[in-house]
Amino acid sequence: MAASVQNLATSSLKLDGASAASLSFEAFDLPSGNQRVLGQPHPEGTVIPLALRPSSYGNKELDLDTVVDTIKSLQANDGILTKKLAVHGTLLFRGLPIHNAHDFSKFAHAFGYQPHEIIGIVVDRPLLAPNVAPANEAPKEVLIYNHNESPQVPHAPEYIFFYSHKAPEIGGETPISSSLELFHRAKEEIPDFISELSAKGVLSKVTYRVDKQYEGGSTLKQAFGKNIEDGDDEATRRAKIEAQIARYGRGKHTTFEWVDESTLVLTHRLPAIRTQPDTHLPTLFTGLAAYWKNVQVNQDATGLARKKAVEQLYGDGTTIPVKYLEALAKITDEIRVLHKWQRGDVLVYDNIIAQHGRQPWGGEQSSRVVLASLFDGHKVPGAYSSDDWAQVVQAIDG
Repeated sequence: MAASVQNLATSSLKLDGASAASLSFEAFDLPSGNQRVLGQPHPEGTVIPLALRPSSYGNKELDLDTVVDTIKSLQANDGILTKKLAVHGTLLFRGLPIHNAHDFSKFAHAFGYQPHEIIGIVVDRPLLAPNVAPANEAPKEVLIYNHNESPQVPHAPEYIFFYSHKAPEIGGETPISSSLELFHRAKEEIPDFISELSAKGVLSKVTYRVDKQYEGGSTLKQAFGKNIEDGDDEATRRAKIEAQIARYGRGKHTTFEWVDESTLVLTHRLPAIRTQPDTHLPTLFTGLAAYWKNVQVNQDATGLARKKAVEQLYGDGTTIPVKYLEALAKITDEIRVLHKWQRGDVLVYDNIIAQHGRQPWGGEQSSRVVLASLFDGHKVPGAYSSDDWAQVVQAIDG
């Protein structure tokens, strides 16, 4: 059950920009279904998301340049916003003059993070502005349950920005939950599963095809073919794709197989338990609950028949019992909130410790437009185990 946030004295969380003193951000409360007090191991009284809005700017109309300068100032002041993210997991910015993809891009880049390159992308994300693309183009009936971004591949972003360009009247909320709290609850309630996950990791098999496999999905060229040129023969195309795979830098823990001329299957042994930089707290970085929940909810939805036979595997290839996936989903249901979008809202996630998703919505497909921008942080998550496969690495340039 969502806890009240009325006793948190949020007015004390005002953030003032050193070089833009006329603009400040103040925290404010959201409805209980949209915000809750986090459980252990978070500090007592910590809410998710931390909701911020501009509180003062004299009698002037707020402009984007001032917002950007203030964000840069806050980040230059010992990374204030990055530290807030590391505590709360998710920040909401509301009431800012962000009206399109280019405005959103400027705002997101002001945080000073390095744009993330998705190697092996599985969804189609056409570029709309610098480092900005649609969040997900799957049909509106499809549930996308809580998950960390890119849990099925070795190279994941540390920060995710979402901007609501158009909000539906019914549904379409973005879930928010803590991966730190998920781990803490799972260790208490299903300790055998956490022990197995720690010792074995997970095995991720991802299939890529020349043509997209489903509506909103990517093609093989979108996933690994950025250096392919018209006129390349088959051997050259394959070599260029394999060179991109090698950028993962994981040696024997990432393997691939060409099934035929149009199909490539990658197998990754990955750590589903990682640790938060600086605090070293364990976080459940995964999509395991999502894979199970999506099948249950979406089996009759358009384009999701492909997920009917999903089987989740430990890193040694043995099957993860369904009872553990059900338990993860049950815990997630209890600790998550659903963000009800207003046009212009921006959600910022620390992807290491917070999970997101997407609820179905009513109306037209075009009734909900959410854009995304992904970034790498200054530190990658730490390892929960000393085994080679459990180490988290940043992909090499290429």
